[in-house]
Amino acid sequence: MDPEEIIASGQLEMYVCGALPPAEEQIVQQAVNTFPEVRRELELIEESLLLLAETVSPPVQAMTWTAILNSISNKNLNEKDNVRSLNWPAITGWAAAILFMGGIMWMLKQNSDLNKHIQITTTENTILREEKANTETQLAENNEVLEVLRSKDYQAYTLPGNQAVAPEAFAKVYLNKKESIAYIDAKGLPTPPRGKVYQVWSLKMEPLTPTSVGLISAESEMGEGIYKFVNFPEPEAFGITLEPEGGSETPTMSQLYILGMITI
Repeated sequence: MDPEEIIASGQLEMYVCGALPPAEEQIVQQAVNTFPEVRRELELIEESLLLLAETVSPPVQAMTWTAILNSISNKNLNEKDNVRSLNWPAITGWAAAILFMGGIMWMLKQNSDLNKHIQITTTENTILREEKANTETQLAENNEVLEVLRSKDYQAYTLPGNQAVAPEAFAKVYLNKKESIAYIDAKGLPTPPRGKVYQVWSLKMEPLTPTSVGLISAESEMGEGIYKFVNFPEPEAFGITLEPEGGSETPTMSQLYILGMITI
């Protein structure tokens, strides 16, 4: 913290009152030793408290104090020479100063607690805003998928699993041939093992020409289990293979999970 922050933070008042935790007390002590302006401010606070102690001392009439001191002397005649008169006005002033410092400590603690509460609330609000933004994004993506399902511009196809590799697997494709956009519902695929990823291929059959459409990954996911792909050659068929993370330049045919014809 710079000198201005330390002076404005209220830590110097708590330091004078002895109310700082050890770690913060060390920081303030270092600042006092390092920055002359901080040391001057600390001295002003100490002087103010001493002046307050003297100022708030209530005036006491001389006759009253004489009666009090005489009463004390009468009860201690045998120890007269050993008893020393007490400076009650000063003691009263110091008591008032201590009470005042206690009030300062309480207010500073309340202020510190309030600042911590504000920080916690700010963090919670930030998290809520992020969650709200994520929810709105997810809702927009879901609405986009719904529009696709309802649109006459998209044709739906069910792609069967490769009987030799994954006979129970399947995928659904919603294809806009004119704009080269495809939404693939991959919920019918088994979860890929660690280090593997599914890759979608656009296929020309004669001669067999595969072109990568993209990976089934978080980057292309539009909704739960639905992925969007764009800008690929007009397909005669779609294939989905299991590839190493990052994908492959050519499909691994021994890991062909899905293969289905597209007829329009």
